[in-house]
Parts: sequence; C-alpha cells; structure tokens
Amino acid sequence: MTTHGGYEPVFCTIVPPHVLDKLAQAEDPSLAGPARRTLQRDAYERTQRRLTTVIGATAVAAAADGKPQRTVHDARHGTDLPGHKVRGEGDKPGKDATVNRAYAGLGATFELFLQAYRRDSIDGNGLPLNATVHYDRDYNNAFWNGEQMVFGDGDGEIFLDFTIPIDVIGHELAHGVTQYTANLTYFGQPGALNESLSDVFGALIKQYTLGQTTAEADWLIGAGLLAPRVTGTALRSMKEPGTAYDDDVLGKDPQPATMDDFVRTGRDNGGVHINSGIPNHAFYLAATALGGHAWERAGQVWYDVLTGGELKQQAMFADFATLTVKAARERFGEGEELDAVSKAWEQVGVRTL
Repeated sequence: MTTHGGYEPVFCTIVPPHVLDKLAQAEDPSLAGPARRTLQRDAYERTQRRLTTVIGATAVAAAADGKPQRTVHDARHGTDLPGHKVRGEGDKPGKDATVNRAYAGLGATFELFLQAYRRDSIDGNGLPLNATVHYDRDYNNAFWNGEQMVFGDGDGEIFLDFTIPIDVIGHELAHGVTQYTANLTYFGQPGALNESLSDVFGALIKQYTLGQTTAEADWLIGAGLLAPRVTGTALRSMKEPGTAYDDDVLGKDPQPATMDDFVRTGRDNGGVHINSGIPNHAFYLAATALGGHAWERAGQVWYDVLTGGELKQQAMFADFATLTVKAARERFGEGEELDAVSKAWEQVGVRTL
C-alpha cells in the first residue's frame, strides 16, 4: 500500500550522506558530533517514512485554486513534527528570520510552478505547503518527508541555517512534485534523475525569484549554506559539477559532469546525489545555449517530461534524455530548442534512443 493515491513518497535530504559520513570522521568532536547525530536522525526519519508508506498518511484538504496555503511550525529544537504553529497563510512577518524565510520559500516555489507551468501547488491540486523550522539541535540537514518540509539550523561550524538558500527549499519541495508525477525510484540512475530534477527546479525557483537570465545565474545549489570556515561555495554546481567545494574536512565534491566519470557505488542509494551531476550539467548546457530565462524553454521541456506520463519509475538517463528530445520537438518544433537539448545530452555522454 502506498500513500497519496498510489504515489510512494521517499525521504530526501539536501545534504548527501557521503558529505555527513566524511564530516562524522573529523577529529574535532564539535564537527563530528553534529554530523553523527544528523546521520542518526536521518536514519530514524527514513524509517518513519517507510512505516507511513505502509500504514498510510493522513489525508490533507486542498487549498483554494491558485492560492498557496502555507503553514510554518517551530520544532523548538525538538524532533516532534510538525511542532508549534508560528505563521499561517496571510500572517504578517514575525521577528524570527528563519520562519520568514521558510514562508517566503514556500511561496516562491508555489509561484514558479503556478506561473510558469500552471501547476497548482506541488501535487497539482492545491496541496497545502507545510514546513517545520528549528528542528533538533545542530541538525545539519533539511528534508522532504513525503508530507512536509523540515529545516535544521545547522551547526554553525560547517553548515548555516538551511532556510538561507531559497533553492534548498525549492529542491526539497520539488521532490514532492516528482512524488506526485513520475515517482522515480530512489536508487541508481532513476534516483539520480530524481535528485537532478529537484536541483533543476530548485535553481529555476531561485532564478525566477531573482529575475535572472541564464547568464546572470550562478547555477549553484545551496550557495550561502556553507559556513565561512569551509573551503567551498555550495553543495553542488550545475555549471561545473565537482567544483562546489574542496575542503580539508568535507573532502572534494565528487560529482561527475559526464558519463566518462560515472560513479558506481552502493552507498547513497547507488550514488543518487553524486551522479545527478550528469543530468544537472545537461540541463545547464541546454539552458545556457538557449539563453534568456531558463524556466521558459529548457525548464518547460524538463517539466513536460516529468509530468507527461511517459517517464517510467525505473527510467535511466538515456530514457529521460530521449523524452526531453521528444518533448522539445513536440512543444517547439525543429528549432533551436531541439538542437540545444540534443547537443546537451551528447556533450555529457548520454545517448538518446
């Protein structure tokens, strides 16, 4: 039995397990301790998600058509969800900047999907958007648990407040969109596509909110999340996968940009956060080749594939790439969009069937 009318939610975090694993091995207990506790908490939440999948989740009433219904809760450094309600839809901003950022990020995500793709919330049917902030103590992650967003405050040493980058909020909510559409299996190449789609729409939400063109965008995921002591700019780079950080504690960003460097591993659900760099880079190449606003053409093609009904749960990179070529042709014809998408996949070494 699965929840949400057959859609099986997965537990998705913004910080990959391999990053926390590396951090947990640090000699400094002030760095290793929070990472270990975060890994333990993530394992618990992942188990809870599986149990909810078995027994079924509580039904949620839809919001009014075309209007967001946001609620932000405060866990007060505990782990009971959702926590204490601190801001509802239409309430004025309070003194807690974290609450205000979470509320704004939920709204920005809703706005992008509604205005660019005519999608009413992440399920397409006005699903209320709920978030919990100040989760646990020194919690180094943010996650979508199949029903809501949860944000840690970070440890202040390696990671800062997880509501700071708006693309982190968008990334996690985009997992909900995938959950309600293609429902990609969270392992191997399908899992890497799942992660990549969240990075793509997280980046688009940031660019849409800032009004950026492809040339103006930084194409970073999680910029502003790393503390000053960390040698790095973000969690991931779509422009140059593998260059987001190179730190004595975190190690070096392991993401490949092309299939030549595809990583085969049994960890991290078969490297879902690592190999996502390949389809991420393909999107970057297609979007920048077209220029302008990335959500209008390249983003539209990716959205068409995600929601079009042909993308299978076990889709491989080549399957997804082939569908993007088909979608570009169907929406835009035999023009520059088709050429940009086709060449992008060719450049990252993914063959279209």
